[in-house]
Amino acid sequence: MAIKDWPERERPRERLIEDGAQSLSDAELLAVFLRTGVRGKSAVQLARETVEHFGSLKGLFGANLDSFSAVHGMGSAKFAQLQAVLELARRAMVEELQTGQVLNSPQAVKDYLRLCLAHLTHEAFHVLFLDVKNRLICSEEMFRGTLTHTSVYPREVVKQALQHNAASIMLAHNHPSGSPEPSDSDLLLTRALAQALSLVDIRVLDHFVVAGHRVHSFAEHGQL
Repeated sequence: MAIKDWPERERPRERLIEDGAQSLSDAELLAVFLRTGVRGKSAVQLARETVEHFGSLKGLFGANLDSFSAVHGMGSAKFAQLQAVLELARRAMVEELQTGQVLNSPQAVKDYLRLCLAHLTHEAFHVLFLDVKNRLICSEEMFRGTLTHTSVYPREVVKQALQHNAASIMLAHNHPSGSPEPSDSDLLLTRALAQALSLVDIRVLDHFVVAGHRVHSFAEHGQL
């Protein structure tokens, strides 16, 4: 049965408008995005099967074009739409962090980093550059691959921080393995970066490790 034939109170779009987006399941939210299903399947059925196919929303968001298009009913147009939605969400969070003190919005920082890093299948190292009022200047991915204190170059981080006239920075990287606990290499890397940046009077305020929906803060755990 097509969604248009459902009782109005059960339709995802109408429920979203009436009760808010938080009232919908992952599959229902994706169904609103998809708008239509395929022959023999409603948008909700297609959405549910798509989430199950990728194992999670994280898996779906991290899918490349080929794997995304391999799902019946999906294709390059929907892939482009999904990437646009994710990028809009990231940019909206950047605007929030640029207009207020980052230190007063720890949850917004974590939500932003989840959007940037949680879906990646490779390790990536991001630096958030802050001004003297702790507002975000910009966020950049600086390194990717296997991250250790020998593959992330403090000199490059210092160079970028000076170029942006940053007063302080926050570090972030992801653990595709699924555990947010920092490794010994993560701790060594953080100390090396903090030491290098202190020479030019720039503080490292925090280092976040993102693993799926979980985010580990060095500052919150007294590891800085």
